Amino acid sequence: MRLLVLLFAIAMPVVGWLTEHGSFGPPSGAVSAHFPNLLLPSGYAFAIWGVIFLFDVLYGIWQATGERRNDATLTHIAPWTAAGFALTTAWMPLFSMGLYWLNLLVIFGALACLLRAAFVLTDDKQRLPQQWLWAWTPISLHAGWLSLAAFVNIAQVVVAYRLMSTDDMLPWSLAIFLLLAVLLLWANHRMRGNPDYAGAATWGLLAVYVMQSNWGVRGAVAASWCALVLAVALVGQTVWLRFKHRGGWVTDPA
Repeated sequence: MRLLVLLFAIAMPVVGWLTEHGSFGPPSGAVSAHFPNLLLPSGYAFAIWGVIFLFDVLYGIWQATGERRNDATLTHIAPWTAAGFALTTAWMPLFSMGLYWLNLLVIFGALACLLRAAFVLTDDKQRLPQQWLWAWTPISLHAGWLSLAAFVNIAQVVVAYRLMSTDDMLPWSLAIFLLLAVLLLWANHRMRGNPDYAGAATWGLLAVYVMQSNWGVRGAVAASWCALVLAVALVGQTVWLRFKHRGGWVTDPA
């Protein structure tokens, strides 16, 4: 299972590169442009995938080598991590191929797997000294970005299949923002203020603010403020929880 984690960690950037070069259909940016919505972030935000993939590959190598091979917690999360990486790998070409309903199920599956792994790492009382940097950070960054991306995918499915009005998208977009807020604040609280998880999500929310505040379509300004308020709330919650749980993950690796 440890080897699968490493193989899928390597597969993600490879498949991502193939997807962006049209191997499975239009690149993701072109597909997203066909389904504009009020949760869509500015294009620069997707550069975070490079950071996530790099950390995931480093994690895959780290957990498969040295003394970590005998660590019970890493063994426990290996199936969840491998599944999360595998589903992320599948999600990218599915989006290009236009299989949007299946794509939605896959991204939420990936998110659930990686959140589960992050929760286990948060609760680990016998963790290795380097586990915060080499395990918790990669998995948390990945889960944080997927938390936003999954709800952007919901909005894209709504627009793609015209499940709701595309002339006035604000009412149903506000409902999606509310669900996103519940997930982000609950997961961050569950992890006692996870700066990596919150940081990745905040990066995306600020990009939503930039995109929507400059878009000019109906409801975009209100959506931009929703994203900004949620980003501020998430950062504030993280600071408060880190203060409340002083001596937790970052400062007490023992």
